[in-house]
Amino acid sequence: MKKTFNPENCDPSQICFGLDRESDEDSLAAFLHMFSTPSLLNVLIPRMSDDDIHMTVDFLTGLMKRHLQEDEYHRLFLNEEKS
Repeated sequence: MKKTFNPENCDPSQICFGLDRESDEDSLAAFLHMFSTPSLLNVLIPRMSDDDIHMTVDFLTGLMKRHLQEDEYHRLFLNEEKS
């Protein structure tokens, strides 16, 4: 059974990359969860340049385009229900 990320178990002291694939996946999930907190984004985003914003959006949308099917994109990212 594939495990799923639980933000309640997010422990920054457990973030570690380079040990093995499972640890990298767990660490990336925790890192992205911590990165997307409103308190951090409210400080970080106004300090980003226009290029920073465009590069970040391009990178993230590129990842989704490479790894998600269209229906997954609509369901998981846009939270659209199937009509």
